[in-house]
Amino acid sequence: MNPNPRRHALKTLMTGAAALGATVPAQATGQPVRWGTSHEGQRKADLGDGSYRNPILAGDHPDPTILKDGSDYYMTFSSFFSYPGIIIWHSTDLVNWVPVGPALHQPLGTIWALDLCKHQGRYFIYIPANPDNQGWRIYVIHAEHIAGPWSAPIDTGIRDCIDPGHIVGEDGKRYLFVNGIRKIRLSDDGLRAEGALEAAYQPWRYPADWVVENFAPEGPKLLRRGDWFYLITAVGGTAGPATGHMVIAARARSIHGPWQHCPHNPLVRSSSAAEPWWSRGHATLVEGPAGDWWMVYHGYENGYRTLGRQTLLEPIEWTADGWFRALGGDLSRPLPKPRAASKAMAAAGVAGFALSDDFSRNRFGVQWSFHDPAPDEMQRVQYLPQALRLRARGQTPADSTPLTCGVGDRSYEAEISLELEGATEAGLLLFYNHKAFVGVGFTPELIKTYEYAEEQSWMRQPASARNVRIRVSNLEHVVTFHYSYDDGRSWQLHGLRMEVSGLHHNVFGGFISLKLGIYCAGTGSVRLIDFKYRALPS
Repeated sequence: MNPNPRRHALKTLMTGAAALGATVPAQATGQPVRWGTSHEGQRKADLGDGSYRNPILAGDHPDPTILKDGSDYYMTFSSFFSYPGIIIWHSTDLVNWVPVGPALHQPLGTIWALDLCKHQGRYFIYIPANPDNQGWRIYVIHAEHIAGPWSAPIDTGIRDCIDPGHIVGEDGKRYLFVNGIRKIRLSDDGLRAEGALEAAYQPWRYPADWVVENFAPEGPKLLRRGDWFYLITAVGGTAGPATGHMVIAARARSIHGPWQHCPHNPLVRSSSAAEPWWSRGHATLVEGPAGDWWMVYHGYENGYRTLGRQTLLEPIEWTADGWFRALGGDLSRPLPKPRAASKAMAAAGVAGFALSDDFSRNRFGVQWSFHDPAPDEMQRVQYLPQALRLRARGQTPADSTPLTCGVGDRSYEAEISLELEGATEAGLLLFYNHKAFVGVGFTPELIKTYEYAEEQSWMRQPASARNVRIRVSNLEHVVTFHYSYDDGRSWQLHGLRMEVSGLHHNVFGGFISLKLGIYCAGTGSVRLIDFKYRALPS
């Protein structure tokens, strides 16, 4: 009898993926990889045969923080400049996730890695933010129910720290661990600091000749299991070289240490740029529905840094000496799903949501968000019957605070109808930030083309219409625009194709992703009608 049936199952899948109907990596076979499909052909992790293929949440879902709450799981991510923000997602099997909604509705500047936790029946989210560009602060919001309403942000008084990780010590007191790795005691209600910030742990050091971005100990996440506290930390830098980011662990019998380095460090690391997932790190351990254990973290997809850091799920095993090991390898092949607590959970679940939008209901915070909005940004929005009116701001896409929509597919197509009102310019973009975008815009008199984050004036064309339907396709980074003046019955090919593989963090900073964007500049407004999305084969 095999002494470890889970490891045997993993080995069977990873050496015989074809038996499950799943493909091995494209780089190994020359054949296309596959995922399950969800709404509009969007890729999803669940393959429908008892296995899954990473990512569990495709697209820009970095720094995952996960909470097991009875038989439910909740997860949220860094939301950076997107508002409304801090979208909470729900799952019962760790593989299929659907959004609950945003927890934060007021701008706090850029928001980095959060911590979602529950204490004495109340939910808390600890938020590192830089609202005035005067330095990082840690805020907290709280709620009686995961779906809210959530409180307004409360300043905990913790300065110059990021990446909070909440834990209750053996003394019953609450603590936050932060980058460094440092810790600070919280008040019993969890809303303010009640102690001094102090060094907590000197992380394990990798060999000096490893190719990493920098040491950067960050993302501390803590777990109490048996007599031990486990501290999971990221080192090596979040981006930069594909081999930089990694997961390490330590343990102690007291929250105050001393901490022992895990003998298996690093537990997760991309060892070469040939692997399918790069810069893997920022992990949390979580128990599965039937008692098996898992690690959730993020990584960049090989060749698709434009999609941002995506959420990955890897099985782990606890070893006889009280440590744990990661079992998924490079995550290029299908893996068995977490064991189901019931037969009803074993079937493939619903994941994600359709991006096509007829604007009949408010989807801000789940699908749509403004990039780096001003406090009054939502005043630009008015819902109409089957349309959304967006008031103009700025003079070009760069200063217009575009409306953005994140995507998780390697290739996709989207289209929308624009009705120009007043002296306005509006269009469709692929938008990273104000320094990095491409797109096509329309005024009542002109068609404008944007590449390299600036107008290509030599591409200007005359026009004489206020109603246009515009379509963009992104086929593995090659972008093509079409437009129609008869509501899509006939299409005209735009004369410039663009290549966008370089529009990502390693070039432009910001840690975000390339998103679909809609802008409106000038002094008028635009009516947005019938947004359509579909994934393309890739």
